[in-house]
Amino acid sequence: MSKVEDFLTAEQEQTVINAIKEAEKNTSGEIRVHIEKATEKSPMDRALEIFYKLEMQNTEQRNGVLIYIAVESKHFAILGDEGINKLVSNNFWDTEKELVLSHFAKKEFTKGLELAIIKVGEKLKEFFPYQSDDTNELSDEISKG
Repeated sequence: MSKVEDFLTAEQEQTVINAIKEAEKNTSGEIRVHIEKATEKSPMDRALEIFYKLEMQNTEQRNGVLIYIAVESKHFAILGDEGINKLVSNNFWDTEKELVLSHFAKKEFTKGLELAIIKVGEKLKEFFPYQSDDTNELSDEISKG
């Protein structure tokens, strides 16, 4: 399992996208997943680059969350924008990270992502509840590099 294309099947990708759509129903926050082959950088440094490349900083409330995966490098990170980070503790995403990593260790990639996305959505709801005038500011599709 080294190629990005082999990480999730089309059906599994749709399961992840559906989890994003479901999680975003209850929050004005935005969730993206990015999968790439490898990186030489630290997971957080690369996630930050991808965050800006995907223009996730452009949400009105700065409440985007990126779930970043480098398949071959076995790197993973969850990165929240400054609107979230100024409201929460530094270890805010630790539970979700552990959830993903525990499922990844069992090669349950889809399940790990799906559960983490739901949990991220629940946390976002606490700080950024859904408003009737909310718009989906970022694509729910999985980006790949």
